[in-house]
Amino acid sequence: MTVVDTAPPDVGRDFIRDIIQADIEAGRVSQVVTRFPPEPNGYLHIGHAKSICLNFGVAEEYRGRCHLRFDDTNPAKEEQEFIDAIKRDVHWLGFDWAENLYHASDYFEQLYEWAEYLIREGKAYVDDTPSDQMRSQRGTLTEPGQNSPDRYRSVEENLDLFRRMRAGEFPNGARVLRAKIDMASPNMNLRDPVLYRILHAEHPRTGNTWCIYPTYDYAHGQSDAIEGITHSICTLEFEDHRPLYDWLIDNLPVPSRPHQYEFARLNIAYTVMSKRILTRLVSEGRVNGWDDPRMPTLAGVRRRGIPAAALRDFVRRSGVTKSNSVSEFASFEYSIRELLNRVAPRRMAVLHPLKLVIENWPEGRTETLEAINNPEDPAAGTRPITFGRELYIEQEDFMEDPPKKFFRLAPGREVRLRYGYFVRCHAVVRNAAGDVVELRCTYDPATRGGNAPPDGRKVQATLHWVAAADAIPAEVRLYNHLFTRPNPGADGDIMTDINPDSLEVLTGCLLEPTLATAPIGEAVQFERLGYFCPDPDSTSDRPVFNRTVGLRDTWAKLQAGSVGR
Repeated sequence: MTVVDTAPPDVGRDFIRDIIQADIEAGRVSQVVTRFPPEPNGYLHIGHAKSICLNFGVAEEYRGRCHLRFDDTNPAKEEQEFIDAIKRDVHWLGFDWAENLYHASDYFEQLYEWAEYLIREGKAYVDDTPSDQMRSQRGTLTEPGQNSPDRYRSVEENLDLFRRMRAGEFPNGARVLRAKIDMASPNMNLRDPVLYRILHAEHPRTGNTWCIYPTYDYAHGQSDAIEGITHSICTLEFEDHRPLYDWLIDNLPVPSRPHQYEFARLNIAYTVMSKRILTRLVSEGRVNGWDDPRMPTLAGVRRRGIPAAALRDFVRRSGVTKSNSVSEFASFEYSIRELLNRVAPRRMAVLHPLKLVIENWPEGRTETLEAINNPEDPAAGTRPITFGRELYIEQEDFMEDPPKKFFRLAPGREVRLRYGYFVRCHAVVRNAAGDVVELRCTYDPATRGGNAPPDGRKVQATLHWVAAADAIPAEVRLYNHLFTRPNPGADGDIMTDINPDSLEVLTGCLLEPTLATAPIGEAVQFERLGYFCPDPDSTSDRPVFNRTVGLRDTWAKLQAGSVGR
């Protein structure tokens, strides 16, 4: 079932919804029909999420329907893996197309017949001009193009050549079918655009039935017309293609007359939304596949533990406009934190362990404490955690010679251990290299549960910890921006902007034992550290966690020890 959330108060109506509302009120449309038409040549990314939410969202709001239609017109780049991934991602995002699953290849025969119709009407011709020469003949934005000599072929010759193209008589690139429009048009898309090209490649659905394939510009509008699409919503880069969309609709005997509307695509700083570049990142091994958590693909977002509801919220907040803009990555993280703060269970984990021994705690004795699962959700209840003589805290929560504003553990200083007791450090143990490897402490039995002692003394920091008795070792992967600059590739090859520190792998981390069975992909909050989720690589005896997002934008400063907690 399609999931449509209530929009936040600061998100109003947009121009697309205004158009649809006006069409309904004027009686121009009785049922709203939209479509999401991905090319199955890669995985969907965050930018696609905006189109998915808009197309499926308005169809749901106006009790219409949204089609999922694969634009499978280029078999040289299409794979079943991508088809399956797209279906999975649309469902994960919260939408369903029901029985309305279509492919451009469903209409290949009809599209071919309409191409012959254009030839018979004198509005299309077969051109033998080599592709590089054809590009030079198109002219520039200030100079008109040049007519191809083949533009003057007879209808009979064009039909014969086009049918022979279909029969497979010619090699790839030998001929194309072009619309006969206007080589002097100020719109480059109307300068006799290519409608069909020869491509001897096996198609995932039609096999070797076809060796000529329609271009996107030709197949798109006609597929919309066949399916009865009322509002063909696409991103702003197709605005200049709309005159061609309309020309084809006007000059073909299509069963309906859809109209194209364009909105600004979703762009995020430090991120790329180009499928071509994402494909290159994967093919060159710059990332570990399409679902690498550093990738802006929906598969990568999901693997990182970002909930679909958080992505939908971010898309809504970004708005639907006609103006291109770039969203701050912090805005995306805000939506993630807002949701996870309400729903993610709390657990304790230590990423850089430092051993802490409570010398006045009896050897061999353990105690069970109660920890809150989520203070934002009273119904989440509590869980038991083990406390004992030997614990582990974060290395950065101890300084032997702390600066003035460092309030965590130091020699002679007392802190609260979360849900546990007050402890005071009185000695350190070093290894042969002089590094601190163990802290010797005492605890106050009167402070069980972290409560203040009878004498009313206070501490200025509460630390998270895990018990040596049952902590489980784990690998934790810390993901940062894949690119070092907010506008990757602005000064040249985008690959030179790849962040060499986009992934840091920590081994030897220690977690609460309950995290051994945490559901894959579902984020939890590591107290004081951020939100993390189990990776598909994780096993019960070797958990692997990905960092989803930090607790706040300033966490790096906290980690540096400038502020105590």
